[in-house]
Amino acid sequence: MAERVRYNRIPFLIVHRENRVRKDVYGAIDDAVVLQAQLIRGDNPSDIVLIVMHPIGAPAYLPIFAHLARAGHHIIACASRYSSGDAPLEMENVILDLGACIKDAKERLGYKKVVLLGWSGGGSLMAGYQAEAEKPVVQLTASGEETPLAGAKLIPGDAIMLVASHRSRHYLLTGQIDPSVRDELDPDRRDPSLDIYDPDNPAQPPYSGDFASRYRAAQIARNRKISEWARDKLACLKAKGREHDEFCFVTHRTMADLRWVDPSIDPNQRKPNWTYLGDPRLVNDSASGLGRFSSLRGWLSQWSIDYAQFDSVMSGPRITVPGMVMTAGADDACPREHTDLMFDALGSQDKLKITIDHANHYFSGDNGKLHLDQAAEAITKWLIARGFANDVVLANAVTAS
Repeated sequence: MAERVRYNRIPFLIVHRENRVRKDVYGAIDDAVVLQAQLIRGDNPSDIVLIVMHPIGAPAYLPIFAHLARAGHHIIACASRYSSGDAPLEMENVILDLGACIKDAKERLGYKKVVLLGWSGGGSLMAGYQAEAEKPVVQLTASGEETPLAGAKLIPGDAIMLVASHRSRHYLLTGQIDPSVRDELDPDRRDPSLDIYDPDNPAQPPYSGDFASRYRAAQIARNRKISEWARDKLACLKAKGREHDEFCFVTHRTMADLRWVDPSIDPNQRKPNWTYLGDPRLVNDSASGLGRFSSLRGWLSQWSIDYAQFDSVMSGPRITVPGMVMTAGADDACPREHTDLMFDALGSQDKLKITIDHANHYFSGDNGKLHLDQAAEAITKWLIARGFANDVVLANAVTAS
């Protein structure tokens, strides 16, 4: 791919307003929801923009977006309101944040076409948003409360790309949560027969089908136990007249997916005993583990296998715009089986699945630049073929060929 465009990062803010009693994030001023964004672009004009957002964190510095900007694409990388932490995160609110970003891109910045690009956890966000924009179904939050999302007029994207994505936060966590934990208040009380990091456990990889089935059932059971406790706790608060109160808690041991230690499970090109966060045994107890800190509403909306509402597989049938699903061949975060299910579920008549061989989740490492080049080239070709490219992108593509 030719890299001819010098690009700039232009920081800006997007402000939308919600009149609510409870504030979920630190620093919220009055009824303003302030989103930090960057416009990543060269000097070339364009009326087409790629919009990226992740439920937590700011995605602007993922290297793929610099690659795409050098090719001439315009990109808006926008953080959600939960950029300081996902303990209180409700996906219904993140959908509203994404809607505010798309509205701003069209009405204030003047872009005519918007392509949604969901990386990693941004995949289920983009799919959920597009599904709600095309055929809305959400009426209440996952905790059963009113949400401004019900009845919101979301502007649909013109195309969607799910890149190195998992199907949802709740399915990802359920596949990773450690089912050996018997007591949420004392995580050292464990069922040794389900502790995959116990060297004395007779069950060792490669795991039998019976053990894998038992393990998976125990993971789902643990998720459901926490979810029902969260619902009961919230109901108790409301019964006391404390309908706006919250309760925060810790979920211990959340990096114990069988596939981390047994590469024959959901096989791809990843290396064994390793994850995108490092050694899975250490991450299992680390503060950086997925879903470690939660509020009641945050758990139900993000992590509950029964009550969370945004999942790319469930959202897919309501999506009709052109869609691409790109997987990293050695992804050490997102399960390959999620990619297949997401692609099959997409209702788009025009859809394509692409694999970047040997790329890990972040397209990093010795061959990281090669993998980034391949991903950016594949994305650019897909966009060009569907009319989502400006003159500079087209010129670069001609030069590269």
